Amino acid sequence: MAMTEENRWRDLFSSKNAPSAIALSLGVGLMAVNTLIAITILPSVVKDIGGLNLYAWNTTLFVVASIIGSILSARLLSASGARNAYLVAALVFFIGSLFCTFAPTMEIMLIGRAIQGLGGGFLFALSYSMINLVFAQSLWPRAMALISGVWGVSTLIGPAIGGIFAEMNVWRYAFGIMLPITLLYALFTYRILPQKQVENTTKTALPVVQLILLSAAVLAVSSGSLSQDVRINILGIVTAVILISLLVIYEPRTSAKLFPENALNWHSPHLILFATISLLVIGLAGDVFVPYFLQILHGQSPLASGYMVATAAVGWTIGEMLSASWQGEKIRFAIVSGPAFMFIGMLILLVMLPYQSAGEWKIILPIIFGLGLFGFGVGFGWPHLLTRILQVSSDTDKNIAGSSITTVQLFATAFGSALAGMVTNIFGFYQPGGIEGAVSSSHWLFLLFSIAPILALLTAWKSARITVVK
Repeated sequence: MAMTEENRWRDLFSSKNAPSAIALSLGVGLMAVNTLIAITILPSVVKDIGGLNLYAWNTTLFVVASIIGSILSARLLSASGARNAYLVAALVFFIGSLFCTFAPTMEIMLIGRAIQGLGGGFLFALSYSMINLVFAQSLWPRAMALISGVWGVSTLIGPAIGGIFAEMNVWRYAFGIMLPITLLYALFTYRILPQKQVENTTKTALPVVQLILLSAAVLAVSSGSLSQDVRINILGIVTAVILISLLVIYEPRTSAKLFPENALNWHSPHLILFATISLLVIGLAGDVFVPYFLQILHGQSPLASGYMVATAAVGWTIGEMLSASWQGEKIRFAIVSGPAFMFIGMLILLVMLPYQSAGEWKIILPIIFGLGLFGFGVGFGWPHLLTRILQVSSDTDKNIAGSSITTVQLFATAFGSALAGMVTNIFGFYQPGGIEGAVSSSHWLFLLFSIAPILALLTAWKSARITVVK
């Protein structure tokens, strides 16, 4: 059995699969490095060009644009082939990085982040599309774990790049260094990927209405989060709920599908699986504020705070790699116990993070452990949740199912970031700000967001009971 598992891992990099495996790995790595760079240097960016009230929008706009890119990626791959699809994705990402490098104001920075997000959405979703199209089903969990493994390794690079340049007071170079790297990636994929188009028998119209409703829902919450008036915050949430409800009503009535057939039906296995991954991702969304809290409350440098936050991604990766080859009851255990690990990690952060310290190890080490456990809980059952989404989909829905994974994950990230921005603004992040605001907002952020893994425990239990056909 050990030899079989080893061979299956090796199969990912066989002569047949190697070009696709390398392309999707490096593409995800590029987005991961950029994500951690942005999180690490945002406090320095705000100090230089202002825009503290728009802090959460750096993530929200990036991810909303990524949703658009993820939805368009399947059509880009079908129309252009793998080589040109990755070339377009890399060039769009390059243009966004260019805007961020030279942004004189936060508003221009947000434009750059949105363009980066579009390119990143292409790269991220193309990875899942390639898994479904070129790998045998027996390799899907390992391919999913490969993506997260590369993400985890990349998170060790992102904080280093962002932190070093932030401490040198030249944060623009952190974005600037992505420019030649992105061009090299574009040239690399153009040389190794095939020119021919990827066969795609599913020809459907673009789900424009659902795309508008989904994006508008995130933007409604984000817009409401800018105000400290609770009534406006509630209005933003209510508007988002209405827009999502309209999407649920409209999706079954159109031929332009965003999700697999009947995926939004109350008794659909897709809905339970989507709910589980959404709750896990929403719970994780608060980590975008952790570098700021670490620097303001615990005296950590940009480099140190970036690496501390990266332990969440490393924990996610360890969880995935540990469970990727599991079968049977072990899979069910990984799916159900993941939210419990996440909840424990969040409780540790709730206790240790919202207090001022001089950065003593007795404070910092529990925070690092909490962040790692936080991410581990998300990753532990992750490859099996995603694999089940593909397994419960019909053959004609496999392509839509692959792209819908990215769409749901990115939507949950954007929605979670917007909610995190709303919570922190209500509880003093921007006004009064400073130490007092950081203490209050960090406490309420992790207290309220601990609801997500509690709900995820319920949906994960149902997800683990879903019968799949292999």
